[in-house]
Amino acid sequence: MGNLIGALSDSRLGRLAVQFGKFGLVGVVGLVVDTAVVYALVFGAGLEFFAARIPAYLAAATTTFALNRAFTFRGAADAPLYRQWAAFLAANAFGGVVNYGVSIGLEATLPLAEAHPVLAVAAGSLSGMVLNFAASKHLVFKDA
Repeated sequence: MGNLIGALSDSRLGRLAVQFGKFGLVGVVGLVVDTAVVYALVFGAGLEFFAARIPAYLAAATTTFALNRAFTFRGAADAPLYRQWAAFLAANAFGGVVNYGVSIGLEATLPLAEAHPVLAVAAGSLSGMVLNFAASKHLVFKDA
């Protein structure tokens, strides 16, 4: 069994799986940041959910960029920070739109998601995850 795991982690598919797992772990941290900002803005500042999602997404995207740069795609941190951050936001824009659309749609149509916005935020995050991983790996952190 140990040899199988070692062989898999040495293969291209194995390295990709490990990288995707790290991306997922970083995504959980991003989900916590996203949800915390949404709750602070909706329940603390009285913003509507659709308006709170924009700064929450930007906070989560910035957090996940920094963690992915340092942890998931460690070998590709050569580009200037500001340029790589902008590329990360641009490359993940489509996934961000999917994330936003799913979360807004659920919050607007499901009373449970309206009462517990974390459900809509989590569904949005999951819906954009594969797109964002592919964009991050192939467009932003190419050498990792």
